[in-house]
Amino acid sequence: MHIAIAGNIGSGKTTLTRLLSKHYGWEPKYEEVDNNPYLADFYNDMQRWSFNLQIYFLNQRFNSIVNIQNSTNPVVQDRTIYEDARIFAPNLHSMGLMSSRDFENYTSLFDLMLSLVKAPDLLIYLRSSIPNLVSQIQKRGRDYESGIRIDYLSGLNERYEAWISGYKDGRILIIDVDENKFEDKQEDLSTVIDRIDAQLNGLF
Repeated sequence: MHIAIAGNIGSGKTTLTRLLSKHYGWEPKYEEVDNNPYLADFYNDMQRWSFNLQIYFLNQRFNSIVNIQNSTNPVVQDRTIYEDARIFAPNLHSMGLMSSRDFENYTSLFDLMLSLVKAPDLLIYLRSSIPNLVSQIQKRGRDYESGIRIDYLSGLNERYEAWISGYKDGRILIIDVDENKFEDKQEDLSTVIDRIDAQLNGLF
C-alpha cells in the first residue's frame, strides 16, 4: 500500500504524513529538506539554482519511489514525484527562472523515470489558500523560506489546481486545509482518517 501526500509549500504534508504513519503503523517517507544542499542557495538566487534543485529533487523522488515499490511495507509518502515536473519546474520556467533548454532536458528525464514507476494507490491533495500557506510558513520559521515570493506561491497553487483537476493516474482524495485543521483538532484528523478508510476499502 502506497499513500502519497501532495500540496503546496506549507500545506501540511509532513505533519499529515507523521499523523497517518502513527495511526496506521505504516512506514513514513519524508521529503529531505534539512540536508538539501541546494535549497538555501535556490531561495537566494532562483534563476541560478533552479535546474540544480529540480534535478536533485527528481533524483531523490525517483530513488524513493523505487525503494517503495521494492518494499513489502505499507508507506505514507511526503510529496510525490509528479509535483516537481507538473508544478515546480513548469512554474520556474514560466517565471523565466529556468531556461527552455534546462526545462526540456529536465522534462525528458522525468518522462523516462515516470515510465518505470507506478502511481500511488491513493493520492491525497492538501488544498490551501495563499494566506494559510504564508501563515504556516511563518509559523515553522525556516530561515531559507523567509524570502519566498507571494507570486511564486500563487503560481504554484494555480498549477496544483490544474494538475489535480486532470489527475487520472489513480484514486485521489482532496482535503481543504483552510477548513480542516488536522494538526490541532483530533476531530478533524478523525474526519481525514474516515475519508481515507473509505477510499482504501475500495482498493481490496
